This record gives sequence, C-alpha cells and structure tokens, in this order.
Amino acid sequence: MSQSASHENNVRTGLVYGLLAFGMWGVGPVYFKAVASVTPFEVLAHRIIWSVVLLLLFISWRRQWSRLWALMSDPRRLGGLLITALLVAANWLTFINAVSQGEIVAASLGYFIIPLFSVLLGVVFFSERLRLWQMVAILLALCGVANEVVTVGRLPIIALTLAVTFGLYGLVRKKLAVDPLLGLTVETLLLAPLALGYLAWLGYQGSLHFAHDSPLLDLLLALGGVVTTLPLVCFAAAANRLPLTTIGVLHYLAPSITFLLAVSVYNEPFGSHRLITFAFIWLALAVFSGDGWLYQRKRVPVLQGG
Repeated sequence: MSQSASHENNVRTGLVYGLLAFGMWGVGPVYFKAVASVTPFEVLAHRIIWSVVLLLLFISWRRQWSRLWALMSDPRRLGGLLITALLVAANWLTFINAVSQGEIVAASLGYFIIPLFSVLLGVVFFSERLRLWQMVAILLALCGVANEVVTVGRLPIIALTLAVTFGLYGLVRKKLAVDPLLGLTVETLLLAPLALGYLAWLGYQGSLHFAHDSPLLDLLLALGGVVTTLPLVCFAAAANRLPLTTIGVLHYLAPSITFLLAVSVYNEPFGSHRLITFAFIWLALAVFSGDGWLYQRKRVPVLQGG
C-alpha cells in the first residue's frame, strides 16, 4: 500500500472513531434519562466506580501498569490530576442533574460554548493572540449569553458551569500533557474513595438504589463505566489519526445530537428567546470554524514551502 493510500485509510478510520465518540457523547442523555429515578450523586458515584473497573481492565490489556504507576508516583502531575478529577466530577454531576431536571437544551448550550471559552483560556494562560474573526465570534457568543440573562432574568448557570468546568479541565490537562486514558484512570482512582464512601453511606441510610430496586437498574448503573470510557477510547483513537481542525468540527456533533434529542424526543420547551440565544451561539461557531478553516488553508502552503 502506498504512503498516500495508507494516510487516506488512516484518516477514514480516524473519522469513524471520531463519529463514534461524538455520537455516543451526543446520545448520552438517553442513558441518563434511563437512570433518572436514581439521585444524580448516586449516578455519579456509580459512574466513577464502574469506570475504574473498566479502565483498569483496559490498562491490563494494554500492559500499561508501569506507565500508570509512574504517573501516580509523580507528585506534580498527581496534584494536577486531582484538580482535573474534581473538575470532571463537577462537569459530570452538572450534566446528570441537567438531564434529570429536563434541562438538556441548557446542557447542549454549554457544550456549544466550550470551544469559544477554550479560546479565551488560551489568551489568558498561554498569551495566545486572537484573530479578528475569533474576537467577532466571542462577541457574538457573549451576545447570546446576554440575551439569556435579559430575557430569562438570570445567568444560564447550567450552560456556563458545563463550559467553565470542561474548559478548565482541558486547560489543566494540556499543561500536564498526560495520556487521555491513563489520566482518566488516575482521576477516577482519586475519586473512587469518595464514591465508595458515599455509596456506603447511602446503604447505611437505607436509601441506596443499587441492588435494592431491580436487576435492570443495577445493570444500567454498572453500564455507567462503559458510557464514560468507550467514547473516550474512540476519541483517543480519532485524535491520533485526524487533524485538530477535523476534531474541532466533529466536536459540534455531540451537542447538536443532544439538542435535537431534547427538542424532538423529550419535548423540552424551546421558545423564541432561547432561539435567539442559540442563533447567536451558532453564528459565533460558524464564524469561529470558518476562520479556523481559512487560517489552516493559508498555513499549509507556507509549511509545505518552507
């Protein structure tokens, strides 16, 4: 097989993995709706515990115990992963609670905002300079948030919490430069004692759902590990094969699917005020993506020539 054919095959494989990853993230509300009878904190605890089990099995399969131990033996990176563990736990809990409260539209808004918030973090922490159209995109997004504040009378807390926690999570992870799966393994291991302690306390109080309601619910709660880990495995495979611009475009697939589920399947209200909010955000993302695509097009000839 020629080098170009091998590259094309690699890209196609990466695209399949990317579609699987973001597709699974997009339909995530279906799973969390199925376990909505369980309190968000218990769902989060199960998500952590069963993710640990699945991730350790995956580490064994990849024979990465030495790398995992080296990561856990590094005080600086372990401290950083403790911060990211708390951020991802807050993000997961906010999303689980949003789904159970019928606020999936608000959750999708948060994930649409993430790329723009990440750009702002790059400016603040990495001294990155904004291009003109990036500034326009961010201003449009701010107009969307302002519209939500004016028409509803309050900040879109769910959306902003999801955007801020995930954006900061990505920022700290970038500084740590840790393998995605190894990093998630350490994060869930750090959270596991809290999760186990909380489940034990629920059991003592007689309010634990697991093993007390139905075998189907027990199975669904245990599948929280698959729901958490499998998309990340696919994402890691995609990230190794696709350019960042493609990954950036695929990112919008997940909140788009989530939004469509909220409106068409779960019949969440989507009034004119929220349409205006989303219109600003979608326009911002269109400007942001178009600017990124044109910027890369200009860079490629320069890189090839020099």
